[in-house]
Amino acid sequence: MINKIFKLKLRLSISIFLLNISINVFSQNNEAKSEKPNVILILADDLGYKDVGFNGCADFKTPNIDKLAEGGAICTNAYASHSFCAPTRAGIMTGRYQHRFGFQENPSQRFHNLGLPESEEILPKVLKQAGYTSALVGKWHLGVMKNQHPVHKGFDKFYGFTGGGHHYYQCDPKVNNDHSYTALIEENGKRKSFDNYLTDDLTDYALDFIERNAEQPFFLYLSYNAPHTPLQAPQEYLDRVSNIADKKRRIYAAMITALDDGVGAIMSLLEMLKIEENTLVFFMSDNGGTPGTWSDNKPFSGMKGTVLEGGIHVPYVVYWKGKIQPQIYKHLVMSFDVFSTATELAGISHKTDKKIDSKNLLPYLLNEKKSKPHDFLYWTQGHFQEALRWDDYKFIKIDGQEKFLFNLKNDVGETTNISKKKKGKLKKMNNAFDSWKSEMPETKHLSTGIAIKLQQEVIDNLRSKK
Repeated sequence: MINKIFKLKLRLSISIFLLNISINVFSQNNEAKSEKPNVILILADDLGYKDVGFNGCADFKTPNIDKLAEGGAICTNAYASHSFCAPTRAGIMTGRYQHRFGFQENPSQRFHNLGLPESEEILPKVLKQAGYTSALVGKWHLGVMKNQHPVHKGFDKFYGFTGGGHHYYQCDPKVNNDHSYTALIEENGKRKSFDNYLTDDLTDYALDFIERNAEQPFFLYLSYNAPHTPLQAPQEYLDRVSNIADKKRRIYAAMITALDDGVGAIMSLLEMLKIEENTLVFFMSDNGGTPGTWSDNKPFSGMKGTVLEGGIHVPYVVYWKGKIQPQIYKHLVMSFDVFSTATELAGISHKTDKKIDSKNLLPYLLNEKKSKPHDFLYWTQGHFQEALRWDDYKFIKIDGQEKFLFNLKNDVGETTNISKKKKGKLKKMNNAFDSWKSEMPETKHLSTGIAIKLQQEVIDNLRSKK
Protein backbone atom coordinates (compact mmCIF):
# COMPACT_ATOMS: atom_id res chain seq x y z
CA MET A 1 0.00 0.00 0.00
CA ILE A 2 1.34 3.42 -0.90
CA ASN A 3 1.62 5.32 2.35
CA LYS A 4 0.40 8.84 2.92
CA ILE A 5 3.79 10.55 2.75
CA PHE A 6 4.62 8.90 -0.58
CA LYS A 7 1.26 9.92 -2.01
CA LEU A 8 1.85 13.44 -0.79
CA LYS A 9 5.25 13.58 -2.49
CA LEU A 10 3.81 12.14 -5.68
CA ARG A 11 1.04 14.72 -5.76
CA LEU A 12 3.39 17.55 -5.01
CA SER A 13 5.95 16.46 -7.58
CA ILE A 14 3.31 17.08 -10.24
CA SER A 15 2.33 20.54 -8.97
CA ILE A 16 5.58 21.84 -7.51
CA PHE A 17 6.88 23.18 -10.82
CA LEU A 18 3.78 25.30 -11.37
CA LEU A 19 3.88 26.43 -7.75
CA ASN A 20 7.51 27.55 -8.07
CA ILE A 21 6.64 29.52 -11.20
CA SER A 22 3.84 31.21 -9.29
CA ILE A 23 6.16 32.04 -6.40
CA ASN A 24 8.76 33.51 -8.76
CA VAL A 25 6.22 35.59 -10.67
CA PHE A 26 4.68 37.11 -7.58
CA SER A 27 7.73 37.17 -5.29
CA GLN A 28 8.32 40.90 -5.63
CA ASN A 29 4.70 41.79 -4.89
CA ASN A 30 4.61 39.48 -1.90
CA GLU A 31 8.09 40.11 -0.54
CA ALA A 32 6.93 42.05 2.52
CA LYS A 33 4.33 39.46 3.44
CA SER A 34 6.48 36.40 2.81
CA GLU A 35 9.13 37.71 5.19
CA LYS A 36 6.73 37.31 8.11
CA PRO A 37 7.13 33.83 9.59
CA ASN A 38 4.24 31.40 9.47
CA VAL A 39 2.95 29.89 12.72
CA ILE A 40 1.58 26.37 13.12
CA LEU A 41 0.10 25.03 16.35
CA ILE A 42 -0.44 21.27 16.39
CA LEU A 43 -2.54 20.37 19.41
CA ALA A 44 -3.18 16.78 20.46
CA ASP A 45 -6.21 15.96 22.61
CA ASP A 46 -5.73 13.98 25.86
CA LEU A 47 -2.22 12.80 24.91
CA GLY A 48 -0.41 11.09 27.78
CA TYR A 49 2.93 12.59 28.76
CA LYS A 50 4.84 9.38 28.05
CA ASP A 51 2.94 8.54 24.87
CA VAL A 52 5.55 10.10 22.59
CA GLY A 53 8.99 8.71 21.89
CA PHE A 54 10.91 11.76 23.10
CA ASN A 55 9.34 11.30 26.55
CA GLY A 56 10.17 7.60 26.70
CA CYS A 57 7.30 5.74 25.00
CA ALA A 58 8.52 2.17 24.51
CA ASP A 59 5.66 0.11 23.06
CA PHE A 60 5.01 2.14 19.89
CA LYS A 61 6.87 4.74 17.85
CA THR A 62 6.25 8.41 17.06
CA PRO A 63 9.13 9.11 14.65
CA ASN A 64 7.78 12.33 13.15
CA ILE A 65 6.93 13.97 16.46
CA ASP A 66 10.33 12.83 17.76
CA LYS A 67 12.08 14.35 14.75
CA LEU A 68 10.36 17.64 15.49
CA ALA A 69 11.50 17.41 19.12
CA GLU A 70 15.06 16.46 18.23
CA GLY A 71 15.37 19.48 15.96
CA GLY A 72 13.78 22.01 18.32
CA ALA A 73 13.25 22.91 21.95
CA ILE A 74 11.84 20.20 24.19
CA CYS A 75 10.21 22.04 27.08
CA THR A 76 10.41 19.66 30.03
CA ASN A 77 8.50 21.87 32.47
CA ALA A 78 5.61 22.74 30.18
CA TYR A 79 2.01 22.89 31.30
CA ALA A 80 -1.53 23.24 30.06
CA SER A 81 -3.43 26.06 31.76
CA HIS A 82 -6.20 23.65 32.74
CA SER A 83 -6.60 19.94 33.27
CA PHE A 84 -9.25 19.41 30.61
CA CYS A 85 -10.09 20.49 27.10
CA ALA A 86 -11.99 23.72 26.54
CA PRO A 87 -10.49 25.95 29.26
CA THR A 88 -6.96 25.21 28.05
CA ARG A 89 -7.98 26.08 24.48
CA ALA A 90 -9.55 29.33 25.70
CA GLY A 91 -6.25 30.23 27.34
CA ILE A 92 -4.25 29.45 24.20
CA MET A 93 -6.49 31.54 21.97
CA THR A 94 -6.56 34.59 24.27
CA GLY A 95 -3.10 34.49 25.86
CA ARG A 96 -4.81 34.80 29.22
CA TYR A 97 -5.67 32.65 32.17
CA GLN A 98 -9.15 31.63 31.11
CA HIS A 99 -10.28 32.19 34.68
CA ARG A 100 -10.06 35.94 34.00
CA PHE A 101 -13.25 35.65 31.94
CA GLY A 102 -14.90 32.88 33.95
CA PHE A 103 -14.08 30.00 31.61
CA GLN A 104 -13.47 26.91 33.77
CA GLU A 105 -15.97 24.53 32.21
CA ASN A 106 -16.36 22.56 29.01
CA PRO A 107 -19.31 23.84 26.95
CA SER A 108 -21.87 21.06 26.98
CA GLN A 109 -25.54 20.32 26.52
CA ARG A 110 -26.15 21.59 30.06
CA PHE A 111 -23.99 24.71 29.71
CA HIS A 112 -24.59 25.31 26.00
CA ASN A 113 -24.27 29.07 26.43
CA LEU A 114 -20.71 28.78 27.72
CA GLY A 115 -17.95 29.80 25.35
CA LEU A 116 -15.66 32.67 24.49
CA PRO A 117 -17.35 35.95 25.41
CA GLU A 118 -17.55 38.80 22.92
CA SER A 119 -15.09 40.76 25.03
CA GLU A 120 -12.21 38.35 24.29
CA GLU A 121 -10.06 38.94 21.22
CA ILE A 122 -8.31 35.79 20.02
CA LEU A 123 -5.05 35.03 18.25
CA PRO A 124 -6.16 34.84 14.58
CA LYS A 125 -7.95 38.18 14.82
CA VAL A 126 -4.83 39.81 16.29
CA LEU A 127 -2.59 38.25 13.63
CA LYS A 128 -4.88 39.62 10.92
CA GLN A 129 -3.46 43.05 11.74
CA ALA A 130 -0.16 41.85 10.23
CA GLY A 131 -1.76 40.33 7.12
CA TYR A 132 -1.99 36.73 8.32
CA THR A 133 -4.49 34.28 6.87
CA SER A 134 -5.65 31.79 9.48
CA ALA A 135 -7.33 28.40 9.63
CA LEU A 136 -8.67 26.21 12.39
CA VAL A 137 -8.70 22.56 11.35
CA GLY A 138 -10.31 20.15 13.79
CA LYS A 139 -11.72 20.69 17.26
CA TRP A 140 -12.97 24.09 18.48
CA HIS A 141 -14.85 23.48 21.75
CA LEU A 142 -15.08 27.17 22.63
CA GLY A 143 -18.79 27.69 22.08
CA VAL A 144 -21.50 26.91 19.56
CA MET A 145 -23.44 30.16 19.55
CA LYS A 146 -23.15 32.33 16.42
CA ASN A 147 -21.02 34.95 18.15
CA GLN A 148 -18.65 32.21 19.38
CA HIS A 149 -18.09 30.52 16.02
CA PRO A 150 -14.43 30.30 14.86
CA VAL A 151 -15.06 32.38 11.74
CA HIS A 152 -16.90 35.04 13.75
CA LYS A 153 -13.98 35.12 16.20
CA GLY A 154 -11.36 35.73 13.51
CA PHE A 155 -10.47 32.55 11.61
CA ASP A 156 -10.65 32.84 7.81
CA LYS A 157 -11.16 29.09 7.42
CA PHE A 158 -12.73 26.53 9.70
CA TYR A 159 -12.96 22.84 8.92
CA GLY A 160 -13.94 20.57 11.76
CA PHE A 161 -16.46 20.48 14.58
CA THR A 162 -17.39 22.98 17.26
CA GLY A 163 -18.08 20.47 20.06
CA GLY A 164 -15.80 18.54 22.35
CA GLY A 165 -15.30 15.38 20.31
CA HIS A 166 -16.28 13.41 17.26
CA HIS A 167 -16.46 9.92 15.83
CA TYR A 168 -13.50 9.11 13.60
CA TYR A 169 -15.72 7.68 10.87
CA GLN A 170 -18.68 9.30 9.17
CA CYS A 171 -22.01 8.02 10.46
CA ASP A 172 -25.59 9.19 10.41
CA PRO A 173 -26.10 11.99 12.94
CA LYS A 174 -28.38 10.96 15.78
CA VAL A 175 -29.04 14.59 16.66
CA ASN A 176 -28.45 17.55 14.42
CA ASN A 177 -26.35 19.81 16.64
CA ASP A 178 -22.71 20.65 17.13
CA HIS A 179 -22.38 18.84 20.45
CA SER A 180 -23.10 15.41 18.99
CA TYR A 181 -20.12 13.18 18.27
CA THR A 182 -22.01 12.06 15.17
CA ALA A 183 -22.78 15.52 13.78
CA LEU A 184 -21.54 16.33 10.30
CA ILE A 185 -18.22 18.08 9.94
CA GLU A 186 -18.57 21.68 8.83
CA GLU A 187 -16.54 23.95 6.57
CA ASN A 188 -17.12 27.63 7.36
CA GLY A 189 -20.64 26.90 8.57
CA LYS A 190 -21.67 24.46 5.82
CA ARG A 191 -22.28 20.85 6.81
CA LYS A 192 -20.48 18.12 4.90
CA SER A 193 -19.55 14.48 5.26
CA PHE A 194 -16.02 13.12 5.20
CA ASP A 195 -14.86 9.95 3.51
CA ASN A 196 -11.69 8.99 5.35
CA TYR A 197 -10.51 8.35 8.87
CA LEU A 198 -11.04 11.71 10.55
CA THR A 199 -7.42 12.22 11.65
CA ASP A 200 -6.25 11.68 8.07
CA ASP A 201 -9.04 13.92 6.78
CA LEU A 202 -7.96 16.77 9.06
CA THR A 203 -4.36 16.32 7.96
CA ASP A 204 -5.38 16.47 4.29
CA TYR A 205 -7.31 19.70 4.82
CA ALA A 206 -4.38 21.25 6.69
CA LEU A 207 -2.02 20.27 3.85
CA ASP A 208 -4.32 21.90 1.33
CA PHE A 209 -4.49 25.09 3.40
CA ILE A 210 -0.68 25.30 3.62
CA GLU A 211 -0.25 24.66 -0.10
CA ARG A 212 -2.81 27.34 -1.01
CA ASN A 213 -1.27 29.92 1.32
CA ALA A 214 2.45 29.23 0.91
CA GLU A 215 3.08 32.67 -0.60
CA GLN A 216 1.65 34.67 2.30
CA PRO A 217 1.99 34.57 6.08
CA PHE A 218 -0.42 32.13 7.65
CA PHE A 219 -1.48 30.80 11.04
CA LEU A 220 -2.63 27.18 11.12
CA TYR A 221 -4.26 25.79 14.26
CA LEU A 222 -4.31 22.05 13.60
CA SER A 223 -6.45 20.89 16.48
CA TYR A 224 -6.61 17.10 16.27
CA ASN A 225 -9.20 15.32 18.38
CA ALA A 226 -6.85 12.33 18.54
CA PRO A 227 -6.31 10.48 20.77
CA HIS A 228 -9.51 11.60 22.57
CA THR A 229 -12.24 8.97 22.84
CA PRO A 230 -14.00 7.20 21.20
CA LEU A 231 -11.16 4.75 20.66
CA GLN A 232 -11.33 4.10 16.91
CA ALA A 233 -8.62 3.34 14.37
CA PRO A 234 -8.40 1.72 10.90
CA GLN A 235 -6.70 -1.62 10.40
CA GLU A 236 -3.68 -0.13 8.63
CA TYR A 237 -2.72 1.74 11.80
CA LEU A 238 -3.65 -1.14 14.10
CA ASP A 239 -1.31 -3.38 12.12
CA ARG A 240 1.59 -1.04 12.86
CA VAL A 241 1.13 -1.48 16.62
CA SER A 242 0.19 -5.17 16.60
CA ASN A 243 2.83 -5.87 19.27
CA ILE A 244 0.59 -4.30 21.93
CA ALA A 245 -1.53 -6.93 23.66
CA ASP A 246 -4.00 -4.72 25.52
CA LYS A 247 -6.82 -3.92 23.08
CA LYS A 248 -7.55 -0.39 24.29
CA ARG A 249 -3.87 0.51 24.45
CA ARG A 250 -3.41 -0.86 20.91
CA ILE A 251 -6.25 1.26 19.48
CA TYR A 252 -4.99 4.31 21.37
CA ALA A 253 -1.47 3.74 20.00
CA ALA A 254 -2.86 3.40 16.47
CA MET A 255 -4.67 6.72 16.87
CA ILE A 256 -1.43 8.43 17.88
CA THR A 257 0.35 6.72 14.98
CA ALA A 258 -2.13 8.38 12.61
CA LEU A 259 -1.53 11.73 14.31
CA ASP A 260 2.23 11.20 14.03
CA ASP A 261 1.87 10.51 10.30
CA GLY A 262 0.00 13.79 10.06
CA VAL A 263 2.85 15.67 11.72
CA GLY A 264 5.24 14.05 9.25
CA ALA A 265 3.09 15.05 6.29
CA ILE A 266 2.90 18.67 7.48
CA MET A 267 6.66 18.92 7.95
CA SER A 268 7.37 17.22 4.60
CA LEU A 269 5.15 19.74 2.85
CA LEU A 270 6.87 22.69 4.52
CA GLU A 271 10.20 21.30 3.36
CA MET A 272 9.02 20.72 -0.21
CA LEU A 273 7.54 24.21 -0.42
CA LYS A 274 10.81 25.60 0.96
CA ILE A 275 9.06 27.42 3.78
CA GLU A 276 10.20 25.26 6.71
CA GLU A 277 12.82 27.85 7.71
CA ASN A 278 10.11 30.51 7.72
CA THR A 279 7.64 28.57 9.87
CA LEU A 280 7.46 28.36 13.66
CA VAL A 281 5.83 25.11 14.82
CA PHE A 282 4.39 24.29 18.24
CA PHE A 283 3.40 20.77 19.25
CA MET A 284 1.66 20.06 22.56
CA SER A 285 -1.27 18.36 24.28
CA ASP A 286 -4.25 20.20 25.75
CA ASN A 287 -3.96 18.27 29.05
CA GLY A 288 -2.77 14.94 30.41
CA GLY A 289 -3.87 11.48 29.41
CA THR A 290 -7.44 10.45 30.09
CA PRO A 291 -8.55 8.15 32.92
CA GLY A 292 -8.46 4.54 31.75
CA THR A 293 -6.08 1.73 30.94
CA TRP A 294 -4.71 3.08 27.68
CA SER A 295 -2.81 6.34 28.29
CA ASP A 296 0.50 6.72 30.11
CA ASN A 297 1.33 9.83 32.14
CA LYS A 298 4.45 8.43 33.81
CA PRO A 299 6.45 9.46 35.71
CA PHE A 300 3.62 11.62 37.06
CA SER A 301 0.66 10.82 39.26
CA GLY A 302 -2.84 11.91 38.34
CA MET A 303 -4.57 12.25 35.01
CA LYS A 304 -6.82 14.51 32.96
CA GLY A 305 -9.19 16.42 35.23
CA THR A 306 -6.72 16.74 38.12
CA VAL A 307 -4.16 19.37 39.08
CA LEU A 308 -1.68 16.62 39.84
CA GLU A 309 1.20 16.59 37.35
CA GLY A 310 -0.40 13.87 35.24
CA GLY A 311 -3.32 16.16 34.50
CA ILE A 312 -1.46 19.33 33.50
CA HIS A 313 2.20 18.54 32.70
CA VAL A 314 2.24 18.00 28.93
CA PRO A 315 4.52 17.14 25.99
CA TYR A 316 5.60 20.47 24.45
CA VAL A 317 7.93 21.22 21.54
CA VAL A 318 8.84 24.49 19.83
CA TYR A 319 10.50 24.05 16.43
CA TRP A 320 11.94 26.60 14.00
CA LYS A 321 14.50 25.24 11.59
CA GLY A 322 17.64 27.31 11.42
CA LYS A 323 16.56 29.56 14.28
CA ILE A 324 15.86 27.55 17.43
CA GLN A 325 18.77 25.23 18.14
CA PRO A 326 18.06 21.71 19.49
CA GLN A 327 17.84 22.02 23.25
CA ILE A 328 16.24 20.89 26.46
CA TYR A 329 14.51 23.90 27.98
CA LYS A 330 13.83 23.48 31.71
CA HIS A 331 12.15 26.72 32.80
CA LEU A 332 8.39 26.95 33.25
CA VAL A 333 6.27 27.50 30.15
CA MET A 334 2.50 27.45 29.63
CA SER A 335 0.26 26.46 26.74
CA PHE A 336 -0.98 30.03 26.31
CA ASP A 337 2.57 31.25 25.56
CA VAL A 338 1.75 30.51 21.93
CA PHE A 339 -0.20 33.78 21.86
CA SER A 340 2.55 36.29 22.67
CA THR A 341 5.20 34.27 20.83
CA ALA A 342 3.13 34.42 17.64
CA THR A 343 1.99 38.04 17.90
CA GLU A 344 5.44 39.42 18.71
CA LEU A 345 6.99 37.28 15.97
CA ALA A 346 4.52 38.90 13.56
CA GLY A 347 5.69 42.33 14.70
CA ILE A 348 2.41 43.20 16.38
CA SER A 349 2.31 45.45 19.41
CA HIS A 350 -0.96 44.19 20.82
CA LYS A 351 -2.75 47.06 22.55
CA THR A 352 -5.38 45.98 25.01
CA ASP A 353 -6.64 46.99 28.42
CA LYS A 354 -6.82 43.32 29.37
CA LYS A 355 -4.13 41.48 31.30
CA ILE A 356 -2.10 39.24 28.95
CA ASP A 357 -0.47 36.38 30.87
CA SER A 358 1.28 34.86 27.85
CA LYS A 359 5.03 35.31 27.35
CA ASN A 360 7.01 35.42 24.11
CA LEU A 361 9.22 32.33 24.36
CA LEU A 362 11.55 33.15 21.47
CA PRO A 363 14.02 35.40 23.34
CA TYR A 364 14.48 32.59 25.88
CA LEU A 365 14.76 29.79 23.36
CA LEU A 366 17.13 31.85 21.20
CA ASN A 367 19.29 32.47 24.29
CA GLU A 368 18.72 36.22 24.10
CA LYS A 369 17.25 36.31 27.61
CA LYS A 370 18.71 34.45 30.59
CA SER A 371 15.77 35.08 32.90
CA LYS A 372 12.63 32.94 33.19
CA PRO A 373 9.39 33.44 31.22
CA HIS A 374 7.31 32.77 34.34
CA ASP A 375 8.04 32.83 38.06
CA PHE A 376 4.72 31.24 38.98
CA LEU A 377 2.09 29.20 37.15
CA TYR A 378 -1.44 28.85 38.55
CA TRP A 379 -4.40 26.50 38.30
CA THR A 380 -7.82 26.48 39.89
CA GLN A 381 -10.95 24.42 39.38
CA GLY A 382 -13.41 26.06 41.68
CA HIS A 383 -12.15 25.71 45.24
CA PHE A 384 -11.70 21.97 45.29
CA GLN A 385 -8.52 21.72 43.16
CA GLU A 386 -6.02 24.57 43.20
CA ALA A 387 -2.30 24.57 42.48
CA LEU A 388 0.76 26.74 41.95
CA ARG A 389 4.18 25.90 40.50
CA TRP A 390 7.27 27.87 41.56
CA ASP A 391 10.77 26.68 40.63
CA ASP A 392 10.99 23.08 41.82
CA TYR A 393 8.02 23.36 44.15
CA LYS A 394 4.35 22.53 43.67
CA PHE A 395 1.66 23.85 46.02
CA ILE A 396 -1.79 22.25 46.05
CA LYS A 397 -4.87 23.28 48.01
CA ILE A 398 -7.99 21.13 48.18
CA ASP A 399 -11.46 22.04 49.43
CA GLY A 400 -10.18 25.57 49.94
CA GLN A 401 -8.25 24.69 53.06
CA GLU A 402 -6.03 21.59 53.09
CA LYS A 403 -2.55 22.45 51.79
CA PHE A 404 0.19 20.30 50.32
CA LEU A 405 3.72 21.00 49.14
CA PHE A 406 5.94 18.84 46.95
CA ASN A 407 9.51 19.20 45.68
CA LEU A 408 9.16 18.01 42.10
CA LYS A 409 12.91 17.89 41.56
CA ASN A 410 13.18 15.09 44.11
CA ASP A 411 9.59 13.85 44.00
CA VAL A 412 8.16 14.07 40.49
CA GLY A 413 5.35 11.69 41.44
CA GLU A 414 4.07 13.99 44.22
CA THR A 415 4.34 11.25 46.81
CA THR A 416 5.71 13.10 49.87
CA ASN A 417 4.00 16.12 51.39
CA ILE A 418 6.70 18.43 52.81
CA SER A 419 4.40 21.29 53.88
CA LYS A 420 5.34 20.90 57.56
CA LYS A 421 9.07 20.95 56.78
CA LYS A 422 8.97 23.95 54.43
CA LYS A 423 6.54 26.31 56.13
CA GLY A 424 8.23 29.40 54.72
CA LYS A 425 7.85 28.24 51.12
CA LEU A 426 4.34 27.04 51.81
CA LYS A 427 3.36 30.48 53.12
CA LYS A 428 4.95 32.30 50.19
CA MET A 429 3.23 30.09 47.65
CA ASN A 430 -0.13 30.25 49.42
CA ASN A 431 0.07 34.05 49.51
CA ALA A 432 1.07 34.20 45.84
CA PHE A 433 -1.85 31.97 44.91
CA ASP A 434 -4.35 33.97 46.99
CA SER A 435 -3.11 37.21 45.41
CA TRP A 436 -3.54 35.80 41.92
CA LYS A 437 -6.94 34.33 42.67
CA SER A 438 -8.17 37.66 44.02
CA GLU A 439 -7.86 39.01 40.46
CA MET A 440 -10.29 36.40 39.10
CA PRO A 441 -14.06 36.83 38.91
CA GLU A 442 -16.29 34.36 40.66
CA THR A 443 -17.05 31.37 38.47
CA LYS A 444 -20.76 30.88 37.82
CA HIS A 445 -20.55 27.27 36.65
CA LEU A 446 -18.45 24.41 37.94
CA SER A 447 -18.10 21.05 36.27
CA THR A 448 -20.53 18.27 36.96
CA GLY A 449 -18.41 16.05 34.73
CA ILE A 450 -14.68 15.41 34.79
CA ALA A 451 -13.62 17.65 37.66
CA ILE A 452 -16.37 16.62 40.09
CA LYS A 453 -15.97 12.95 39.19
CA LEU A 454 -12.28 13.02 40.01
CA GLN A 455 -12.48 15.42 42.94
CA GLN A 456 -12.75 12.80 45.66
CA GLU A 457 -10.07 10.63 44.06
CA VAL A 458 -7.62 13.56 44.10
CA ILE A 459 -8.50 14.47 47.68
CA ASP A 460 -8.11 10.90 48.90
CA ASN A 461 -4.83 10.56 46.98
CA LEU A 462 -3.38 13.68 48.56
CA ARG A 463 -4.63 12.98 52.06
CA SER A 464 -2.86 9.64 51.95
CA LYS A 465 0.45 11.54 51.59
CA LYS A 466 0.22 13.56 54.79
